[in-house]
Amino acid sequence: MNLDTRIKFRHLLCFLEIARQGSLARAADVLAISQPAISKTLKELEALLETRLFERGRQGVSLTAAGTRFLRYAGPSVHALREGVGSVRGEALQPSQVRIGVLSTVEGLLMPEVLCRLHQRHEALVISVVTGVSAQLLGQLHVGELELVVGRMTDSPRIQGLSFEHLYSESMALVVRPGHPLLARQPVERGLVGQYAQVLPPPGTTIRQHADSLFVQGGIGVAAQRLETLSLALSRRYVLGSDAVWVAPRDAVLIDLGRGELAELDLGVREPGGSVGICRNAAVPQGLAAQWVCEVLREVAGAYRLGGYP
Repeated sequence: MNLDTRIKFRHLLCFLEIARQGSLARAADVLAISQPAISKTLKELEALLETRLFERGRQGVSLTAAGTRFLRYAGPSVHALREGVGSVRGEALQPSQVRIGVLSTVEGLLMPEVLCRLHQRHEALVISVVTGVSAQLLGQLHVGELELVVGRMTDSPRIQGLSFEHLYSESMALVVRPGHPLLARQPVERGLVGQYAQVLPPPGTTIRQHADSLFVQGGIGVAAQRLETLSLALSRRYVLGSDAVWVAPRDAVLIDLGRGELAELDLGVREPGGSVGICRNAAVPQGLAAQWVCEVLREVAGAYRLGGYP
């Protein structure tokens, strides 16, 4: 085996934190060591591997091609070692645990039902759910901090090197409060939509690309007054208390639409939708709890596709 025994656990932890933070200074803060110390540790690792792992720039550091390849194995190795240490310390007797990342596209509709079914079937199961943007969650998946990421993320460049399993397609919808002036005429007069404040996903996110696509197809301009957020709770409360138009993932508002708590604007066209699915690091052996999550995700997604849920 061509493995340099001089590579230590601290080298891997240092490398992973720098990759996660994109900055030596921030990584040093997280690891509670000095910046010169983390810089020295990185130089040692690069010398042992005989290659540069990061490119330095004004905005921080970014992985080189070699660093990207090494990341695929370093994260899973650290994760596996931690699990192994836990098993010999008796932690294997504790409840099964799984850490998953969830994007806003599935947070409000799919995941509550998935979690309920999992806990009905498994008495001792701890599910840690992390929310955030796709780049952040996929970065954590790369380094082994998450076992799965669920949502719409196929347009993210961070998905390279990961496997993706399609569950269903989801389109975007324009929704407003009941009684909104634009509801007086359906299909809506598209030229009027831009006159109202808009709620949009932040620029640079995968879901914003689909929101922009819907605007292009509908011939709608982006309003000068906008709230840009991924928070579903904030978006919903803001729209209910104003005349704003929310460009929302259909999953996020489906139940509200069914209850009449929100209303959809009919544009006469529909954005084709993005692929919602499960992303995982194929280099990491899938734990039993993660397998349970995938099974129930497929089950609930299948019911959703066929109209059996919600």
